[in-house]
Amino acid sequence: MDDPKAARPEAAPGRLPPWLRVRLPADAGFAATAHTVAAGSLRTVCRGARCPNIFECFSRGTATFLILGGVCTRGCAFCNIAAGTPDPVDAGEPERLGAAVAELQLTHAVVTSVTRDDLPDGGAAHFAATIQAVRAAAPGTTIEVLIPDFRGYPDALALVLDARPDVLNHNVETVPRLYATARAGADYGRSLELLARAAGRGGPVVKSGLMVGLGETEGELAEVFGDLARAGCRVVTVGQYLRPSRRNLPVVRYVPPGEFEALAALGRERGIAEMVAAPLVRSSYRAGETAALAARACCPRP
Repeated sequence: MDDPKAARPEAAPGRLPPWLRVRLPADAGFAATAHTVAAGSLRTVCRGARCPNIFECFSRGTATFLILGGVCTRGCAFCNIAAGTPDPVDAGEPERLGAAVAELQLTHAVVTSVTRDDLPDGGAAHFAATIQAVRAAAPGTTIEVLIPDFRGYPDALALVLDARPDVLNHNVETVPRLYATARAGADYGRSLELLARAAGRGGPVVKSGLMVGLGETEGELAEVFGDLARAGCRVVTVGQYLRPSRRNLPVVRYVPPGEFEALAALGRERGIAEMVAAPLVRSSYRAGETAALAARACCPRP
């Protein structure tokens, strides 16, 4: 992966390799989950970001809820969610989301959002209200929040942490060199600082994730793993970037499954307690199972 050619933007590869082809399940679970989400006037990142795992996850009765509207104030080049003028904040959304979690009988709920730079707190208070609503409606459910960077405001992060999520996730997404093209408006150092602040508070397991296939090198990934470990991240997910539409960044390279195994080993060598790496892994993919790993990861290493 350190071949200089791997770092050069190239035309997207052709057809998807076999390991990235997803079989569509044919059962009633998908329709039931979709109905519950629609009945609550809720959104999922599964649909908004065109996640390749939506059929599997919906069929298993799981979903990653998307709060604070369906329009983002940034519009990263890898993301399928629309950018523009955001929707008004829906004050009733937390309660409806809590009811949906209870109806789906989720043991682990994942909540994320669009980026809301238009709000003074970046939407932190709405995250806190959502955590509280899920706790009230489904007290046995563990809660994972995948948050934006809140523009680095420590008071915003404190609002979320005070609501006591079980897992606090913030994705660095890619290596620092690619931020200008892939994640304009974000800042690698700011993301690391947010993760370090969360880890320093104690309480939730701190988690992050990134994509491969955008032109990064193995050396760059090793540096990111080390940075995340020093920031206090205990769990890191790594998955293949898939171009959601023609307006998004092209795929530079489809990384074969064996290299994901090597990246997982590399992350552990750099100090990450739990690495979850495979072509179709996403930050919230099978998050309930990953939460069990996260619970172990929170224990100090000998």
